[in-house]
Amino acid sequence: MSQEGHNGKEEIKVPETEVVVKAKRRQYTADYKLRILKEIDSCQGNGDIGAVLRREGLYSSMLSKWKDQRDNGALDGLSAQKRGPKFDPQAAELALMKHDNDRLRERLRQAELIIDVQKKVAQLLGVPLEDNNPGIAK
Repeated sequence: MSQEGHNGKEEIKVPETEVVVKAKRRQYTADYKLRILKEIDSCQGNGDIGAVLRREGLYSSMLSKWKDQRDNGALDGLSAQKRGPKFDPQAAELALMKHDNDRLRERLRQAELIIDVQKKVAQLLGVPLEDNNPGIAK
């Protein structure tokens, strides 16, 4: 592994390592897919479709998937799909209502605390309180 170099010092040879770049997934636009499908539909001779596939570097399975997408929804099926969690309006409304409910519970707790303090102050001062809500049990 080690050899003496031209300057009298020992040189260490390090084996070369090759770093392979990870292949990137190809993505095709809706316009490109429609253009290729239109070209495939216009092919008439034997081997014409294969020539288009080789020229573009595509597979026949891609064509069948693209044709299904086109038949199911034209450009909608061919456009890129948004990834990630989907927006749920009911979940958003539920979260808003829970937030409002928590806020209102806190206001109620504060109001009850204030009322209790007012009752104690009135009791200390000897001021009789009027019962405005006779139907509410204490």
